[in-house]
Amino acid sequence: MSYPSFASPLSALRDPGVAWPVLDAAQIARITAYGTCQDVAEGAYLFHAGQPTTELIVIETGTIDVSRGEIRDLPEWPVVTHGPGRFVGEFSLFTGQTLILSARMTDPGRVHRISLESFRRLMADDPELSDLLLRALLARRKLLRHTAAARAIEIIGTDNSAGSLALRTYASRQMLPHTWLDAAEEEGRAVLAAYGLDAADLPVAVVLDDPIRQATPGMLAERIGLSYRGAAETVDLTVIGGGPAGLAAAVYGASEGLSTVLLDGVGVGGQAATSSRIENYLGFPFGVSGGELTDLGQVQAVKFGARLSSPCQVVSLDSTGPDLRLGISDGTVISTRAVILATGAHYRRLPLARWEDFEGAGIYFAATELEARSCRNDPVTVVGGANSAGQAALFLAASGNPVTIAVRSDPAATMSAYLLDRLRAHPGVTIRTDTEVCALDGATSLETITLRHRRSGEDVEQACHGLFCFIGADPTTAWLDGVALADDGFVRTDADLADADLGPAWSRRRPLPFETSVPRVFAVGDVRFGSMKRIAAAVGEGASAVRSVHAALGADVGTVSP
Repeated sequence: MSYPSFASPLSALRDPGVAWPVLDAAQIARITAYGTCQDVAEGAYLFHAGQPTTELIVIETGTIDVSRGEIRDLPEWPVVTHGPGRFVGEFSLFTGQTLILSARMTDPGRVHRISLESFRRLMADDPELSDLLLRALLARRKLLRHTAAARAIEIIGTDNSAGSLALRTYASRQMLPHTWLDAAEEEGRAVLAAYGLDAADLPVAVVLDDPIRQATPGMLAERIGLSYRGAAETVDLTVIGGGPAGLAAAVYGASEGLSTVLLDGVGVGGQAATSSRIENYLGFPFGVSGGELTDLGQVQAVKFGARLSSPCQVVSLDSTGPDLRLGISDGTVISTRAVILATGAHYRRLPLARWEDFEGAGIYFAATELEARSCRNDPVTVVGGANSAGQAALFLAASGNPVTIAVRSDPAATMSAYLLDRLRAHPGVTIRTDTEVCALDGATSLETITLRHRRSGEDVEQACHGLFCFIGADPTTAWLDGVALADDGFVRTDADLADADLGPAWSRRRPLPFETSVPRVFAVGDVRFGSMKRIAAAVGEGASAVRSVHAALGADVGTVSP
């Protein structure tokens, strides 16, 4: 079996001091004060791939080789050699992900082992070392994603598969080093054959040479240690939802001393992660992709000690005891003093025949490189007239796809003027107003759609290998019980709550900003009734709600009830 060669950027860094800094004597003295000293013999392993991440290792003397082990007929692949003054570790120190690399002492020496608990204390106590470590560990993670180390996690599937797309999206949002293999191509077929697998087993996730058949994001998360690991203690704050509002709440909650857990049912980033380019977010004059923005938010949250778990589906809220209790789909129960609901909203679907057949096989609810790659340079259609639809259309047109925008009304009423002007000026974009999609067709994937002009009734069939749907959203609140909702399902908070919504638990105070009808349960972002439905507003709400959390916990309202 032949494999592509990897030109390792690890040996060609323009600034090796970022990913592989050498600590000076003063820095070594400060960092080793958090660890325990150990003499290690030549040839001894400090850790093996597949083990949980447990510590940061600082080298006083000797050298350590870090490598990815053999996979099938792929030989061991050296990643880097560390010497005195360097430290061994990767971004999994923040996320708790299972190790994908091994480390072996090649020259005998002395090391200092810093446990995860001590590592978090170091990150909180020493700003200089905290910044140095964070930059290095994040740079290493980014580099590993583009080297042969990424063969430690392989995803095998087909382009037109909802299951394959879900796995790839999850791996991308979690910033996992991984390799994508198309099962229709020679290398993908060869890897399947090596494990005795066939098309019925797709999609497959191979983790450290061990395949997962018909893999899902939840199965992959469980294998690599990213699923929720329950704790016996009651946490201060649980944030449900990992979009901009939830990430902001996690950042401010953890940075202000609250033990904070963030749970997301799909993958951290939310709908914001599906935006290819955001140009009106403060501080990014040249624009930023939603994925980049939420990746940075995720890094900030874990830096301050928040625990992030996804996919992790919350299915129930019990507010009858002194602490709130959240039920997880796997039966786990989380005890928490406060909850921030940031579950957002999910895109609506069109009521068309064969819609479910084509989801992930030509119908998409995001426009990122993953979806664009599936469409190649074929004609695509974007449905919707808000900013998310406009951003998707521009991204797809820039990727070489002829784009039709189908919108039922005038997009000027719902889309930012700068975005609409660019769409009108782009030669690769056609805007069709008063138009809706009325039919879908194709064999195993979407090939054509029928567009209907609403006033004339005229139908036009046209080629379409990607239908990108941005037609509004419904709140993710069906699982909530006992929380007052508006008629459209969004969560009502503070001033929007009627006296009839407030039970006996409210005898001592009124709801705080962003607080729902259940004491110590707050709602922010798109799920909240009356929210602006903009990323900047969601971030502001998530941060502001933490102040109300502190106030509510200080008020000690006692036993709560719906």
